[in-house]
Amino acid sequence: MHVVANGFVDDGKNTIASQLVDRLREAIISGQLEAGAKINLEKARSIFQVSLSPLREALARLISDGLVTFEDNRGYRVAPMSLADLEEITSLRLEFELFALREAIRLGDAAWEGNVVRALHRLNKEERDAERPATLEAWEQIHRQFHLTLISGCGKPHLMNFCSVLLNLNDRYRRTFLRATSGDRNVAFEHSEIAHAAVARDADYASRKLHDHIRRTGGNLLTHIAAKGVT
Repeated sequence: MHVVANGFVDDGKNTIASQLVDRLREAIISGQLEAGAKINLEKARSIFQVSLSPLREALARLISDGLVTFEDNRGYRVAPMSLADLEEITSLRLEFELFALREAIRLGDAAWEGNVVRALHRLNKEERDAERPATLEAWEQIHRQFHLTLISGCGKPHLMNFCSVLLNLNDRYRRTFLRATSGDRNVAFEHSEIAHAAVARDADYASRKLHDHIRRTGGNLLTHIAAKGVT
């Protein structure tokens, strides 16, 4: 294992570029790097204390995830946010996550059931307070893990990857909403309904509740970002 500048580790398995992807992704999703902002390579290289090669590799991965764009003569930018983009993300989540949930209910084993229950318990215990941003960041990470755990029994790696990408895209919009509101007071109950129905193997009820959850959240986010002037 070789530790390099700024805490990055290059051990052949967890490469500098992979770690940089995680840090850049979090900076974009959390809003530290604003939507539409130009990414200056020299400045980013200096901040993260890496060479241009792993930085370009990391940005290429984020382009494939829809979080970064590249144009000739304009360079790299954080992907813009828009109402149409959020509507598309919401629609795709409804398609992919509902299918993944039904497959998880059909194929998931007892270990999957236990993981879902534990993920729900951990999420419902986590506090979130708009006046303490650190609590929002922690809650978001656990919330994301809950949704991925819920569908992890589907046994389809490509489907899981698509759902993970969509959650990242969706979470950019969620973060702006949470910073202003601390979220929705009914969300814990909704998560519980979905999880309990899933482990009870009630695919129709669980799917309906997940559909309502994603659709309602998407509607709240659309209203919120429209009020902020996003078109």
